[in-house]
Amino acid sequence: MTERHPNAWAAEAIRRVREDGSHLLPTPLRALSLPGVPGVDIYLKDESAHPTGSMKYRLVRAMFCEAVASGALTADTPVIAATSGAVAVAGARFARLLGLEFTTVVPAKTAPEVLAAIAAEGGRWQRGEQPPAAAQTEARALAERLGGHFLDHFTDAERAVAGCGGPTVADEIFDRLGGEPHPVPEWIVTGAGTGATSAVIGRHLRRDGHPTRLAVVDPENSAYFPAWASGCADYATGMPSRIPGIGRPRTEPGFRPALIDLMIPVPDAASLAAVRWLRTAAGIEAGPSTGTNLWGTCHLVARMREAGIRGSVVTLVGDGAGPYRSTHLDPAWARERGLDPTPYEAAIERFARTGHWADG
Repeated sequence: MTERHPNAWAAEAIRRVREDGSHLLPTPLRALSLPGVPGVDIYLKDESAHPTGSMKYRLVRAMFCEAVASGALTADTPVIAATSGAVAVAGARFARLLGLEFTTVVPAKTAPEVLAAIAAEGGRWQRGEQPPAAAQTEARALAERLGGHFLDHFTDAERAVAGCGGPTVADEIFDRLGGEPHPVPEWIVTGAGTGATSAVIGRHLRRDGHPTRLAVVDPENSAYFPAWASGCADYATGMPSRIPGIGRPRTEPGFRPALIDLMIPVPDAASLAAVRWLRTAAGIEAGPSTGTNLWGTCHLVARMREAGIRGSVVTLVGDGAGPYRSTHLDPAWARERGLDPTPYEAAIERFARTGHWADG
């Protein structure tokens, strides 16, 4: 971008960020057939269709718009992050779009596929010298040394999405369901990483008065389910989630438990089983958090079936399978970590075929 008055630069920067990927919006809403549960329509909101292949793209786009509009990002501000996941890939993309340098601090054991994706979007990465939990502190210090902007997705994403305007994932869900047999879903199911996506959906349901309920799934080790169940706002487990993109060792500022109707804890092996089933049965290649979403969705559909309720349920495809082929989608990786998806695979296959559900 050429040198110009700061306000003109900001307006052009926001235009570029907002228009990036606009030809891919809204993301697809895919029907998922389960012969064993007639009368309940299941839809997958496929957020892997975004340019960086992840639902985090929406959050990072909003954060860049907010940072430019507030003056935190200018024409020569380096951008610093503390993540090895989809936020880093999207951050690198938007920084490149604005001609800004991007660096993310990553854990020592970050998968090569993820590092390659960051580099492909023009970003740089450096391995953290501290334990993974200290990456944010290390990245903040780097931002201060460079005079840069720290992209704090755990603190800023929820606020940025709420204030960015434009269609949200919830807006798109209801727009796309308009012509379907059950246009107002019984449930929307998602996970929580930053908490921003669940908060956006929860606010939409309450603002428009929908009877739809919001369910949030939570993997092992995460603090969100016990925080929601106990009412303890600062609950912490101190243990990282093994399901990328969702679950946290502590509750984050963007998590809004008051907007959530139900939380469902999901075993990590069940997440792997569900995403494998989705690939073999429906031909949908997705990451492990989608398996967590799908397991929770099946739990709710079973409850609807038992109660004789017809309707629809919507969940999200959080990202694609690409970054996880040598990790979560590799049977050897699961065995090394003591995860056995086999009984959960049998459970979901039986449910899809007969409608009989058991939690594995």
